[in-house]
Amino acid sequence: MELIYIIIIPALLAGLSLIPAHRKFASLVTILGTLVVFILSLNIAFSAADGMEVVAVKNWISCDSLGALVLLLVAFVGFTAAIFSMGYIEKNVEEKNQRKIRHYYAQYNLFLLSMLAVPIISQVALVWIAVELTTLMSVFLVSFKNTPEALEASWKYIVLTCMGAAFALLGIFILYWGTSIPGHEKFTWAGLIVASPNIPPALLKTAFVFVLIGFGTKVGLVPLHTWLPDAHSQAPSPVCALLSGVETTTVLYAILRLLPVLKIHPSIGAETWLIVFGIISVGVAAFLIIQVKDYKRLFAFSTIEHMGIIMVAAGLGGYGSHYGATLQIVSHAITKSFCFFAAGIALLFVGRQDIASVRGLIRTSPVAAIALITGGLAIAGAPPFAVFLSEIMILKSGLVNGQYITTGLLALFIIIAFCGILFPINRMVFGKPTEYSEKTNLSVTNIFALVVAAVPVILLGFYVPRPLQELLRQAAASLGR
Repeated sequence: MELIYIIIIPALLAGLSLIPAHRKFASLVTILGTLVVFILSLNIAFSAADGMEVVAVKNWISCDSLGALVLLLVAFVGFTAAIFSMGYIEKNVEEKNQRKIRHYYAQYNLFLLSMLAVPIISQVALVWIAVELTTLMSVFLVSFKNTPEALEASWKYIVLTCMGAAFALLGIFILYWGTSIPGHEKFTWAGLIVASPNIPPALLKTAFVFVLIGFGTKVGLVPLHTWLPDAHSQAPSPVCALLSGVETTTVLYAILRLLPVLKIHPSIGAETWLIVFGIISVGVAAFLIIQVKDYKRLFAFSTIEHMGIIMVAAGLGGYGSHYGATLQIVSHAITKSFCFFAAGIALLFVGRQDIASVRGLIRTSPVAAIALITGGLAIAGAPPFAVFLSEIMILKSGLVNGQYITTGLLALFIIIAFCGILFPINRMVFGKPTEYSEKTNLSVTNIFALVVAAVPVILLGFYVPRPLQELLRQAAASLGR
């Protein structure tokens, strides 16, 4: 029943958030509700780590190891972002507009609901609906500031991702047609694997290309990425943590689900498609990071880089690279959300997003400085953080598999991105201090959310708990050999 509760709770929270009660009522019920969702997701993850598939409604609502991994990440980031929102949103709303704050939390919970639904729905067609709901439920959060730049970013976000949705839907239709040919298998992820040997390879390849392009738009793969840096630079920082940390991951999950289906027919060359899209995304993102002038856009381009790395890892094949891909999914989600919390704290303090005007934070705001430098080192892939471990594992697997050109290019782009991230952050933290007339005192909830989010970022670089290891192993095995 946990899976049912995970769907019901955010829906109830969205309704409760609209009640005109105490000014902190919406934020408090959201924090409490997301904590319950996280605990339930943790319980499901433990069950999946033991090799169990959690089933609520057969062929409709269920969760295996890969789904449980994504579900846990969405729930954790949703919880920490809810805590961060409590202090952040009030300081960004004119005259403490309670109606706007209530609407924020209602939309926040509906957005979280749509992301939680993706990994627990078994029906492929309904997964497409859930993926598209993540756009519809988040577009007003992107435009929350109601400035011309925010409205432009939200418009670009919905137009481009909805165009991608049309491509993905066509791919889903072709998949459904393919499953009907061998004998009307259940149109679930498991049913697709059963039916795949009897589906004509041409149909499978066509469907995969449409799904890759359609969902790839939402993931932010180059050249379909142009909405992502705009949306992530304009949305409130806790929303950016969700958009960048886990929304892209939930959509990428839907693409990765097709891997064991496609591997039945090696002639399709699914791995090659993943590698090509992945390498292009990592390379373009690395060079875009170098020229970026906004520190929230800096982290946004880093998301494109990380999605590309995961795609390359999935395309390299073999258990080692697939394990690296699942570890990269985890490390990206927890680290990128932490980075946007750090960016939010810096923005609260200095009131500016341009890198050039932020200097010497280590003296003027040690909390913002430590958060930014920690987040920058972690997301760039410096040891001993988890991103470093996953990237080294992926590069090692590429060499073992004999993919020397791919591995060499990937390593080169990762190094470029590493320098591109840390150089501006170093100047922001250690440069000559600048006086800030717009600085704001940080709330306890902002700092508490940052501390909670930092725990797995630091811990997983030194120690991966055994249940998480088992969950990662089984998730990697589910991607096929």
